[in-house]
Amino acid sequence: MNAAVNDPVAPSTGAEPASGAVPAVSVEDLAYRYGDVEAVRGITFEILPGEVFGFLGPNGAGKTTTIRMLTGQLKPYAGTARILGRVVGRDDPETQAHIGVCFEEKNLYDSMSAEENLRFFASLFGIRDLDAGELLRRVGLGDRGKDRVSTYSKGMRQRLMVARALVNRPMVLFLDEPTDGLDPVSSKAIRAIIRDEADRGAAVLLTTHDMWEADELSDRVAFINDGRIYATDTPENLKLRYGKRSVKVRLRDGGAIREETVPLDDPAAGERLRSAVQAEGLMTIHTEESTLENIFVEMTGRALEA
Repeated sequence: MNAAVNDPVAPSTGAEPASGAVPAVSVEDLAYRYGDVEAVRGITFEILPGEVFGFLGPNGAGKTTTIRMLTGQLKPYAGTARILGRVVGRDDPETQAHIGVCFEEKNLYDSMSAEENLRFFASLFGIRDLDAGELLRRVGLGDRGKDRVSTYSKGMRQRLMVARALVNRPMVLFLDEPTDGLDPVSSKAIRAIIRDEADRGAAVLLTTHDMWEADELSDRVAFINDGRIYATDTPENLKLRYGKRSVKVRLRDGGAIREETVPLDDPAAGERLRSAVQAEGLMTIHTEESTLENIFVEMTGRALEA
């Protein structure tokens, strides 16, 4: 199953959006290049309303470039992208009114308070009755709303960026590494918001190199590397399809401790497990499964931090 980097694995048809459902995001053969460098190489995927779609890959894989095309900041070299049925293009207020974007870059106004930042951004959408305090409470900044952003830490700025992306109650939400640099408590709060937004009906494209986070949040994931998609499926299907199911047994053998791995696909697995359970020296027994990160590395030959 070791796929070469230039030989992407075909997406699994079993986890494609349900027949008849209208995608909130539709991408077909999308490509972009910086000079002679192909950053995105003809990728295709769809995201349904209420779905969290994990876009997974290391830095430089093409994740952010894809979002910039989908939000009209870059013009595709080839292919098409539609948001809520409209072909993506620059200066399209109709589409922009229904999307929210959170990039890694923190383009906030340092001299303004957090509340002022949110109200100014809301005014661009014609929103006059924004409850900035409630938005800030959602991201854990309720007691810092009147402080200037210049006093904020990196993590606080990131949380404010997430709040800003929610100002217009978007139907499509693009989140580029939204928990990068956050402490565990803040990360947990942002993950809860992402799930809440999907439950509200928003389509969420989540880029991350954190495979645990992707596994926890995503309804479906796509592995992207070198500008190409290697696989698209639910996290569970990917682990079942490409992972190695096994059980690890720890036994006390005299004065030493011995570990034994029993592959569940082994025809003799049942007998081996029965013998282990009945052994006097049995200490622990637990199942193991491949992680998304292990599968990604095996498919692409590239580590996520590379």
